[in-house]
Amino acid sequence: MTRSLPILLLAFFPVQLWADDFFLSKIEPILRTHCYECHSHDASMEGGLALDSRSGWEQGGDSGVAVIASKPDESLLIQKVRWTDEDHRMPPEKKLAAADIALLEQWVKQGAPDPRVLDAPKSDPLDWWSLKPLNPPPVPIGHANPIDAFVASKLQERGLEPSAEADRRTLARRLYLDLHGMLPTPEEVEAFANDPDPQAWEKLVDKLLDSPRYGERWARHWLDVIHYADSHGCEHDVKRPNAWRFRDYVIERLNADVPWERFIREQLAADVFYPDQPQLTPALGFISAGPLELSRASTAPVTFDYLDRDDIVTQTMAAFASTTANCARCHTHKFDPITQEDYYSLQAVFAGVGKGDVEYDASTEVMRQRQEMEALLAAVTAKDAAVLLSPAYAPIVDQWTARWEEGQAKPVEWQPLEADVFLSAGGATLTKQDDKSIFADGALADEEQYTVTSAVDLKRVTAVRLDVLKDERLPQGGPGRADNGNLHLSEVEMQWFAAGSATPVKLKIAQASADFDQAGWTSAQAIDGDLKSGWAIHPRVGESHFIVFEFAEPIDAEQGGKLAITLKQLYPPKHFIGRFRLSITAADGASARILPEEVRQALEKPADQRTPAEQVAIAAIALAPYAKETIAKLPTREAVYGVSPLWSYAKKQEEPIPPKSVHLLKRGDIDKPIREVGPGAISALHHLPARFEMAAPKQESLRRAALADWLAHPDNPLTWRSVVNRVWHYHFGRGVCDTPNDFGRMGGEPSHPEMLDWLAVWFRDNAQGSLKQLHRLILTSQTWKQASVIDPLPASALQADRDNRFLWRMNRVRLDADAIRDSTLQLSGRLDLTMGGEGVEQFAKTQGPQATPALDYAQYDWNSDSAARRSIYRVVWRGIPDPFMESLDFPDLGLLTPKRNFSVSALQSLTLYNNDFMLHAATWIADRVKRESPEDQQIRRAVELCWQRAPTMTEEKAFQAYVQAHGLEALCRVLLNSNEYLFVD
Repeated sequence: MTRSLPILLLAFFPVQLWADDFFLSKIEPILRTHCYECHSHDASMEGGLALDSRSGWEQGGDSGVAVIASKPDESLLIQKVRWTDEDHRMPPEKKLAAADIALLEQWVKQGAPDPRVLDAPKSDPLDWWSLKPLNPPPVPIGHANPIDAFVASKLQERGLEPSAEADRRTLARRLYLDLHGMLPTPEEVEAFANDPDPQAWEKLVDKLLDSPRYGERWARHWLDVIHYADSHGCEHDVKRPNAWRFRDYVIERLNADVPWERFIREQLAADVFYPDQPQLTPALGFISAGPLELSRASTAPVTFDYLDRDDIVTQTMAAFASTTANCARCHTHKFDPITQEDYYSLQAVFAGVGKGDVEYDASTEVMRQRQEMEALLAAVTAKDAAVLLSPAYAPIVDQWTARWEEGQAKPVEWQPLEADVFLSAGGATLTKQDDKSIFADGALADEEQYTVTSAVDLKRVTAVRLDVLKDERLPQGGPGRADNGNLHLSEVEMQWFAAGSATPVKLKIAQASADFDQAGWTSAQAIDGDLKSGWAIHPRVGESHFIVFEFAEPIDAEQGGKLAITLKQLYPPKHFIGRFRLSITAADGASARILPEEVRQALEKPADQRTPAEQVAIAAIALAPYAKETIAKLPTREAVYGVSPLWSYAKKQEEPIPPKSVHLLKRGDIDKPIREVGPGAISALHHLPARFEMAAPKQESLRRAALADWLAHPDNPLTWRSVVNRVWHYHFGRGVCDTPNDFGRMGGEPSHPEMLDWLAVWFRDNAQGSLKQLHRLILTSQTWKQASVIDPLPASALQADRDNRFLWRMNRVRLDADAIRDSTLQLSGRLDLTMGGEGVEQFAKTQGPQATPALDYAQYDWNSDSAARRSIYRVVWRGIPDPFMESLDFPDLGLLTPKRNFSVSALQSLTLYNNDFMLHAATWIADRVKRESPEDQQIRRAVELCWQRAPTMTEEKAFQAYVQAHGLEALCRVLLNSNEYLFVD
């Protein structure tokens, strides 16, 4: 968001409606050339003056009204162009010609007329096709499929006839590409072409919808719509290593045919609607799918927030409701009934989340176990007797007590380590003492780190003990080097070097316990990963203390090895250990644990003589390690790049951040807040309240859930029209409304409005939001099955409907980039149909000059295993596109892509003929043909693979001559570049 408002472009207006010659030929060119953008140089007018419409100059900028009709001397615009004030001139670099100034003065004297008339909204803001309530119209009679009935009715009105049904080869080819995004095999085409079953077509449609390939294909469409990619984009275009789990979620849910209203709710608020299904957490990747401008997060955090939320609002409302709510960012929407307050209320919905990696458990069972153990640890901290002394945990406490009593009969034996190497990172002098301890002296830096390496004689090591020893040479007798005798052990790390191995294994420490913990600086904080916390001993200085670290798994030292121990002492400065000794044991880890004195005394009493407080203390000591060990054994939590209140300004927070305040901004200026607004949606629609009232307004997730309910409501006319139109678009190459993301007055109007409404209601009510049922209805219609190639084209149809808007034939389209690549891999026999998982980087990556890496797509090895994955599993770097895919109109995912471009250019021909992937593919296909077919059948087989038909005699003769001259690989290269391969009829 810029500090001054964006300038509206002249092209925003429908030029054909302008009629006044004087204004258009004289005045408008002066304003456009010299005045539309010059106010950005003028501090007095910064903040919103727009001269491209009457409302702009009548409203004016910060300095007031720009044009006062019939009064040029009082009009700020005329004062500026006259250059009467040397500090505020328009244009700033060169004064307008006197003749131009005179024309502007004459125009203002005439009343500043602006004949540009726009289609203004009707008095009723809902009097627009997309906003009207959904009422299913009657289906015209005469056709079994309602789609055919509506289309035939429109054709009849225009005197048009539908085309004949396409042949079976064409239909099979079209269907596979439509539902799977890949060409069928010749055998699949042949099987359908010769199937005598009257239900052969319906069965083929069902077969393809039931295939997992369907979800992979249609997920790509949704990812286009919401501009999903695997990197941030913008200036710091770094990878999102966990974003791919959202992609897998979309594939899985489409294959599962989840109802559309649930699909909406999962992606906006799965955590609210389905809290017992943590495996749905990746759905929250929808909200975070768009780009992220990290450079603003630190330099302009408030602007960063507004910009990021603007992208989320734009994406959400365009994807689910085909609405350009973002056009109300700087002023109330000029064409649609969306107020500026509506826009900022939508921003407020997302004011409590930031984008980042969100951890979750992959199953309900694991989540519940983790929640139970985390609750148990909380009870340990709170000394909650109701939990700790509950019958459910009594056997665990009794078992622990029995083990402790058994251990008392056999005291723990500690073997001091004989340090081979001991180093100080802070410059201290370390000296080994006679008792195998190490004394620190000399320099005192702000931070310190001791590293000790020692051979291990035991066959098994379960725990390490660190003794910090008093010494008269230290301040206050030690054992720390701080002036008050204290020390702070920030963190401990341990590594095991097995005999004969140069690669260490990092050891996981499950538990830490000490004979004494300073308040707020406990033994547990020495292993919590926080370098600003740790273990300390004040006020009990001048005494020796010890801390024990238990390993999650014992070290198997049967073959010998070395243990490396690092003691990090980082915060606060100069609080270092003065004298210490390290020891190891093979005893059971729990028996090596140090118990608080009050617990030890309680354990020495008979069980029936312990006070309730002592019982709770014993249970806490017993259950804490049990909970931690149980958590440690659970599967590692997964992560998805999603949204969470734990992320703010692109940084992870310790505690959830409450929703930030969102203000209505004057003309969208971040520095001009008018008033705070609450979460809500579009106020012109009345199926639910437009402002969300919630019992807990600071609970951000409820805001997302309220918007999901608003969107998914059965009476929301935008949502249900939007989804059926979007599906129609991908089946026919054009939507019933040809602007899938904009159902407003500046978008298109539906070619078949009655059919669109009937489909929306049928999809919502009869199909229960099932996309697969919607696909079946469309694909079994005669409208979809019409031929696209008609020779000769009927003159009447060309005259009445040259663009085929009313579907008197099927549209012929080119395969998109993904379909070309995946089909080529399939024909080669190399396609890897493994589903899901981390994306494949099909490029060589090196360090860039800043955070953004350098990607070299030309250096990728196309013979590697990863080259065979489907395109949906390809890592898409938002700001560094793959030249091959880009040339074939793969979208720029910095932008929403409701429909892909289909261009035809010389660059495409050159790419398809010379790109490394296509060259390799020609060789792969030729090798496959040579393996599978005798020499005299190889040309025929190559043609069958690429065209799903046998060559004609003429073609085969020409191809034979070509192969003799150039080889089979060259023929395969030609076939892959043919129109019959690249287009679907």
